[in-house]
Amino acid sequence: MASENKQLHQIQVLEKKLDSLIQMCSSITEENELLKVKQAELMREKSKLIEKTVLAKTKVEAMITRLKSMEHLS
Repeated sequence: MASENKQLHQIQVLEKKLDSLIQMCSSITEENELLKVKQAELMREKSKLIEKTVLAKTKVEAMITRLKSMEHLS
């Protein structure tokens, strides 16, 4: 009888640990999905910033070229 109670207790402890692991796994899975969404947002934002940087660089280079041509005309 004591042996059965001990085994039952061990099973209950294992069940609690398993429930805890299942909950932890669910939390990690949810967090992982949120991180994937955030990563995708950041990638889109990075792409837009790169595009804006290239556009700004092109505009600045064009202004420099115009200024140099004006300088030569003077």
